[in-house]
Amino acid sequence: MSGHSKWNNIKRRKGAVDEKRAKIFSKLGREIQIAVREGGPDPDKNSLLRDVVAKAKSYNMPSDNIQRSISRASGDSSSSMIEEILYEGYGPGGVAVMVRALTDNRNRTAGEVRHIFDKYGGNLGTDGCVAFQFERKGTLIIESEDAIDEEQLFIDALEAGAEDVDMVDADDDEYIYQITTSPNDYAAVRDKLAQKYEFADQDLGPVPISWVMLEDEESISNMAKLIDLLEDNDNVQDVYHNWDQEDDE
Repeated sequence: MSGHSKWNNIKRRKGAVDEKRAKIFSKLGREIQIAVREGGPDPDKNSLLRDVVAKAKSYNMPSDNIQRSISRASGDSSSSMIEEILYEGYGPGGVAVMVRALTDNRNRTAGEVRHIFDKYGGNLGTDGCVAFQFERKGTLIIESEDAIDEEQLFIDALEAGAEDVDMVDADDDEYIYQITTSPNDYAAVRDKLAQKYEFADQDLGPVPISWVMLEDEESISNMAKLIDLLEDNDNVQDVYHNWDQEDDE
């Protein structure tokens, strides 16, 4: 797996936090709402909620906001109207795209997602059309201005149950480390390593098995716009894709 490409994808999501913080927090609040509906308001007894809260903290969502979201969800019957939908399709140049949405109006959201695909040279497909190009993995990202003892990190991660650790040379003034886990071990590895390391990003979801590089400027531009518009949609929670592009492109 291309660690550099994975970090490019994460940087795109992380960069959106500064520009659209309120929208990101709103989406995280919806994730909390669904998690509370599924397993109750106690993170110690609800592993899904614990995962969402940990992700919210990695995006610097204030603890007061998190607690308000949990409290609100506990007494809000409207959460039963929200359903999770996974859309699959192709972007320009055959880039595989998976879109995870939480919506109270399936038809409206499907129409909006389809319109974005069509507008930027992609097409929305049927269930399973691109899922085989991904595998479900846990990913933990550590970002540091100073180099971390890579050998010690590797030992710590493997002892915690991780599958692999990669160093990603993203920029000259920062060191990026990517830890990969199986879905079943994700929470345990994260909780164990969080005692010693701080995560810049964490996610449990589809990871590409292979990557696609776009060559022409129009496809590159359209792919970037497609991702941006999807991520800007109020009902879209996550966008996963196998587009690999260098920073300067």
